[in-house]
Amino acid sequence: MPFDTLLGAWIATGLTLFILSFLYEDNPLFKVAEHLYVGVSVGYTIVKAYDTVIIHLIYEPIVKQGDWSLLIPLAIGMLMLTRYAPKAAWLSRYAFAFIVGVGSGLAIPRTISSYILKQVEDTVRPLASMVPGDGLTFSFNLLNPASNLNTVIILIGVTSVLFYFFFSVEHTGAGKAVARTGILFLMISFGAAFGYTVMARMSLLIGRLTDLIEFADPSYGRASLWLAAVTVIALVIWTRQRREQPPGG
Repeated sequence: MPFDTLLGAWIATGLTLFILSFLYEDNPLFKVAEHLYVGVSVGYTIVKAYDTVIIHLIYEPIVKQGDWSLLIPLAIGMLMLTRYAPKAAWLSRYAFAFIVGVGSGLAIPRTISSYILKQVEDTVRPLASMVPGDGLTFSFNLLNPASNLNTVIILIGVTSVLFYFFFSVEHTGAGKAVARTGILFLMISFGAAFGYTVMARMSLLIGRLTDLIEFADPSYGRASLWLAAVTVIALVIWTRQRREQPPGG
């Protein structure tokens, strides 16, 4: 087993156990792992941004390739730094205005296409399909998103949800039934989104537990077992010391 692989396994196991120790109580081990995670993440982001932006997007194209047109975005970026100089802070307004304007111009068409036109596209599909030789057909396959039955369900869901948020008409009689149908579709949507989030977190947990089981192998020096024992002992010592301290001490 290479030393770097073995060292990485022990570090990963230790930090995982330190994070999971929060299930017992907020403790110094958890804080160490939390601070290391935040610090390493920020450090990696800074180094990656420096390598990507400064080296590959600015230095190499300008100095090595002679693309002097990049001095314009570089100047705009430098103007943003004048925010830290009170007397020259007004110059940063031009940079922020340019970035917000360009960002909005790029984001608005993409947002309209993704969140409006795509949603409208799914609600204007034909309720029945014309198949050569068979004439007008209606498909009932729920597993096919483009089936006619799913089109009807989407149409009913969109219409009922929109009616639920239409407060100019009192929701009584048939309107109440339509509004209740809209609530049902909303609850299904929220439940699916929440379930997807939970499953994503469960996937992360399963990944960490899989590593803990793997690193308990003798080829890794039984890192999981040793570090689990160290974590438990450290928590016991910390708990006893805290209980022995006088109140307010």
